[in-house]
Amino acid sequence: MVWQADNFPTNQDFQRFLELSSTLEPDRPATTDKLAILGDTIRVLNQLKSETQDFKEMNEKLSEEIKTLKAEKNELREEKLVLKAEKAKMEQQVKSMTSNIPPPGFMAPHPAAFQAGANKMPVFPGYGYNPMWQYLPPSTCDTSHDHELRPPAA
Repeated sequence: MVWQADNFPTNQDFQRFLELSSTLEPDRPATTDKLAILGDTIRVLNQLKSETQDFKEMNEKLSEEIKTLKAEKNELREEKLVLKAEKAKMEQQVKSMTSNIPPPGFMAPHPAAFQAGANKMPVFPGYGYNPMWQYLPPSTCDTSHDHELRPPAA
């Protein structure tokens, strides 16, 4: 049903419907059919409601993702601080180890052998304090048959 300007209660109502019609469908010429205008208005409003709901859901998802990323960022900051502390500790260890190294060209005197007392094995620096004979099999250390196997040289 097409309404004419004289069918509307006031001219102002007619102008509002024409404005609404041109707003809903800017590509088409304004229509004066009240039912078509109201139907288009309802369709557009429902479409806008669904878009609004979609945007709200997307906003909630993005807010959750922001919270997750902030938590991860804080964890990474803490890990960075731990790694910096470890790095500083390692640098300090390297610095302390390199401070004991003599300058290049410096020759340290050869250490003298430790003089062992009676019935004690002498210890030579660089060989450690463990006697090597303890690792030999017992048959090798057995000296009871030496006079048969190796006669005296003189």
